[in-house]
Amino acid sequence: MQILLFLFAVATLVGCEENSTTSNAVFTSPANIDSLLGNINPPPGYHRIKQPVGSFGEWLRTIRLKKDRHVYLYNGRLKSNQDAQFAVLDIPVGNKDLQQCADAVMRLRAEYFFNKGMDDSICFHDGDGTAIAFAKWLKGVRWRENGNHLVAYQGNSTISTRVKEFQNYLETVFTYCGTFSLSNELRKISEPGKMKPGDVFIKGGFPGHAMIIVDVAENDRGEKVFMLAQSYTPAQDIHIVRNPAESDFTPWYKLSEQTVIETPEWTFEITNLKTWN
Repeated sequence: MQILLFLFAVATLVGCEENSTTSNAVFTSPANIDSLLGNINPPPGYHRIKQPVGSFGEWLRTIRLKKDRHVYLYNGRLKSNQDAQFAVLDIPVGNKDLQQCADAVMRLRAEYFFNKGMDDSICFHDGDGTAIAFAKWLKGVRWRENGNHLVAYQGNSTISTRVKEFQNYLETVFTYCGTFSLSNELRKISEPGKMKPGDVFIKGGFPGHAMIIVDVAENDRGEKVFMLAQSYTPAQDIHIVRNPAESDFTPWYKLSEQTVIETPEWTFEITNLKTWN
């Protein structure tokens, strides 16, 4: 799996707000885990739900984890709160304040399609619904602000490399898309019990927040648990969050009838659960 390093050049317009009560605690590593997301053991009595071959959910399990489980900001500094993460995805954050919460979700989705060669499936919409499509980008189409709207225009049609164009394309996406636009783009899940890897908890707003479900497991009674990953503000390493309601540093959350999902830095309602169209 190819993970790309972005050379970001502009600042994102919409992001999440870092909790002002975060600590400066030194991060303590959990028990040793293997280097792939899909090798993090589910709780005793649970097993991973098999995902279709070639699916987004299957792909998420192949993401590598860093040995260094500290979370770093885009500027190389440690995030002030080192209590939130269980593990850190081995995905560069870049050196600009761009890859924040919704951006991290969109990047994982785009990386999946990019690595499968499905360029036509890489498309996101800004707050007004303007489609920013990678296939059009490869044909030289670009987008710029015109008043309160984005308009497409024909730019330089000279293509460098597919990888570089993908990097440049996502810079534009991260600039004009955020939690508000992504929330509008996703479809509400009416039956949370059908959640799957790749689904998203999202609260659109200014600021808002988004976290992606990176894995789901169940027991013989059909009870489900799930793991969540996030970036945040300022832009930082994408990391799997621990469950603050548990004392054993577990990253697994139990799906129940309760309406509130308490994560280390954000609270979601179960009604905030959405999926891709």
